Amino acid sequence: MSLEVAIEKKVPGFSLAVKFTADGAPVGLLGSSGSGKTMTLRAIAGLETPDRGRIVLHGRVLYDSDQGIDLPARERRIGLLFQNYALFPHLTVAENIAFGLQRLPAQDRNDRVAKQLAAAHLDGLANRYPATLSGGEQQRVALARALAIEPAALLLDEPFSALDTHLRGALERQLRETLGSYQGSTIFVSHNLEEAYRVCEELVVLTAGAVAARGPKEEIFRYPPSLEVARLTGCKNFSRARRDPSGRVEALDWGCALRVTQRFSNQPGHIAIRAHHIRVRPPGPASAKAMTGTPASAKAMTGTPASAKAMTGMPTSAKAMTGMPTSADAMAGMSTTEGRDNVFPCWLVAMTETPFRVTLDLRIGPPSAEGTAGMPATAIATEGTPASATTFHVQAEVYKQEWEAFCDLPQPWQVELPPDRLFLFPG
Repeated sequence: MSLEVAIEKKVPGFSLAVKFTADGAPVGLLGSSGSGKTMTLRAIAGLETPDRGRIVLHGRVLYDSDQGIDLPARERRIGLLFQNYALFPHLTVAENIAFGLQRLPAQDRNDRVAKQLAAAHLDGLANRYPATLSGGEQQRVALARALAIEPAALLLDEPFSALDTHLRGALERQLRETLGSYQGSTIFVSHNLEEAYRVCEELVVLTAGAVAARGPKEEIFRYPPSLEVARLTGCKNFSRARRDPSGRVEALDWGCALRVTQRFSNQPGHIAIRAHHIRVRPPGPASAKAMTGTPASAKAMTGTPASAKAMTGMPTSAKAMTGMPTSADAMAGMSTTEGRDNVFPCWLVAMTETPFRVTLDLRIGPPSAEGTAGMPATAIATEGTPASATTFHVQAEVYKQEWEAFCDLPQPWQVELPPDRLFLFPG
């Protein structure tokens, strides 16, 4: 069971040329706005005619420019779920679901509608009109309508974009459950990287109307093939790069030389790392002992009882919170640069909080002449970053528990850029 797509289309100011296959498991279609995602879906569904190419669904040719085949949308057996749901306002929920079933006998039509009402948890809403439904209910009606025709392929164009966070989570779980038993091909378009990662097994990444990457999601996120794909899959830290005589890679914009495990035959042009792969640590062995609850006085280092309380109140199993060894001696060894690659002093420039994570803007190396070097992290959070110190090198993401464990410790802290988490790109 597969969907094969190889099409080209030109419109003023844009050219689409994509080729990929969806074999069974849901395929995520990623790309920035204007990359060709929706045009691709519309061409597969028969709502847009390519200039040339071929589309084959489960062995049935839907479009072939050489053979002159172009099946109309109603004959393609494709379910398409739009961003705005596109429900018919003058039809009830049941009538919307039954819209594509007019050729079936009445009893078969009613049976399919009843099946979809139950599967989408819409019992009791059959006679309601779209205007009386919540956004989540409308989305479920639209999905039920798409599935009622028992499509050979299901195309989902950002189906959760109009929903709030709670509804997105609930309906995503329902969609994953539905797709778990669905036998057709699924193409899922989303701007939400985590959402696409949870729903899909394979990814196709589009840039400027062309396929920039395709394959298993783990491979594309772990080894993005280009700088653009790295950006589209959520990487935020980039630097110009060149290889130095010792075999290390100089990150020219970060001001440091790095060991990188990725093999690269040519001269690299850029280096990158994801924010959540960067590790931030306190400045030295004494603070590491304080973090594990050893007698070293956190108060002596920070001058504030609150920070001592925050440090010594941590569970002795700090590994569960920070990924660091539970042994104080082992932690002390980790917090020094001796014997470790890619560990550098760093200074906090700014921070941004979410309910569970903190994003840290960090400057690597010596402090700036003016700015935040003498300010505690809590002051930076409350007073803001001085204009003269707004330049930073990398962004790191840490969990709140980790942040609270070292935020009051004196700077410089230490930042580690793990060699096996660095990407190299040409050009």
